[in-house]
Amino acid sequence: MIKKFKDIRFYGLIFTIASAIFIIVFSAPFFYEARLQQYLYNSGIDSLGALICVALYYGCMTQKSEGIRAFRILILLVCACFVVNEVISYTIQVPDFRALCFVFCLLSKLIDLAMIFLFYLYIRETLGFEGKLARVAEKLIPILLIVQTLVLLTNIITPVSFTVTAEGMYVGTSIDLVEEVFLAVTSILTAVMIFMSHNPISQKAAALTFIILPLIEFILIGGSFGEASQYGIVLMSIIIMYCVIFNAKSRKLASTETELNMATEIQTGMLPSIFPAFPERAEFDIYASMDPAKEVGGDFYDFFMIDDDHLAIVIADVSGKGVPAALFMMSSKILINDHAIMGGTPAEILERVNKQVCANNDAHMFVTVWLGILEISTGKLTTASAGHEYPIINTNGKYELLKDKHGLAVGAFELSKYSNTEIQLKKGDSIFVYTDGVAEATDANNELFGTDRTVDALNAIPKDASQEEILAGVRVAVDAFVKEAPQFDDLTMVGLKYKGIA
Repeated sequence: MIKKFKDIRFYGLIFTIASAIFIIVFSAPFFYEARLQQYLYNSGIDSLGALICVALYYGCMTQKSEGIRAFRILILLVCACFVVNEVISYTIQVPDFRALCFVFCLLSKLIDLAMIFLFYLYIRETLGFEGKLARVAEKLIPILLIVQTLVLLTNIITPVSFTVTAEGMYVGTSIDLVEEVFLAVTSILTAVMIFMSHNPISQKAAALTFIILPLIEFILIGGSFGEASQYGIVLMSIIIMYCVIFNAKSRKLASTETELNMATEIQTGMLPSIFPAFPERAEFDIYASMDPAKEVGGDFYDFFMIDDDHLAIVIADVSGKGVPAALFMMSSKILINDHAIMGGTPAEILERVNKQVCANNDAHMFVTVWLGILEISTGKLTTASAGHEYPIINTNGKYELLKDKHGLAVGAFELSKYSNTEIQLKKGDSIFVYTDGVAEATDANNELFGTDRTVDALNAIPKDASQEEILAGVRVAVDAFVKEAPQFDDLTMVGLKYKGIA
């Protein structure tokens, strides 16, 4: 629960609930004070509108789609409008409340500016405006917003567009239409861009309700300031947009998530996931794990028998994240596997793979790779690294970082050369390889877990632990370090223990 309240979305929910409760409690005097009874209609709309804002905000609070952040803020602004309108109704026509009435009248007008600007941002993100007019609007609208805000704030010094008289009455000046410049320009530009956008007619119509419905209401009531129905109409428009635009985008997002889940299943299916991997081989113990930062990741691992006496071990990290990285990952994995089966040292295998990747790498992606080939009968482990993390080995009862020879990442340069490193494993020796998601796991203070902590975590695990328990122990150490900070990178590990010939 504490974690939830660190999320600003929950503060928005608290605000909407508090606003609704405030209006309901504050509306009590409207029933027995004679001067307030003429505003009972407004007070009812304010109360109902605030309650609807609570429900609407709660409904979209945990949703994820284009423009949802702007949409949530838009709901909060409408809810604030109902609160401000309620206070204006209470303070108007009371000389003692003249200053307070002026402040809330000014606040109401500033919120109106913010609402139309947020509406523009929301529609721009959801419908996708393109072209010269969109670029003009992107520069012009923020400038007009600043100018219009300054014009309204000038009313504090001298009545430019409105004032509140000594009797507590709201009065517009002869040039009060200056307040509508930003509203008119932004509405017209947004409406034109909505028409020009390549979206379904239903979504265009839903977006235009935010402009058309308030305009109709404005004409019908003669442009009166402080009518709660104005914000009720705005709220109705937001609900229409929620039902049409937001739900359409949510369905599209749900479809994308389904495809990502399928991609995750395909990716997971390509990695060895049954352990013990070689139950018939007592000469070694191997285990691996991968936790992607997104639905699909760019890391991968693999291990397979090249022949009866040679075990290949691969761990790699593709540049980027998501589906493109996953696709590049799968093709790289297949290439490494095929070339390893063809024979050669790890360095020779990486050179062949690199040339083939570079020949068809229009996306300019690359992958860091650590490749090891264990000669099971002797314990000789020959490795080569294409820009990957240094392995951590245990050859004397204690894990230590091994700074082996590095080459460039596969896919970075067609003529890259790689070097072999030989490690003689004795009975009981082990090696731990990983991707940068382990060493670069970051806590809330942006401090890295680092290789030193990784080594310490490995040495803190009991000596007789299995490789599965060792990997689990490292993951526990990483989680304890980062705590509630989000995982930004894929976290992949492979552990191998050489048991020797019985």
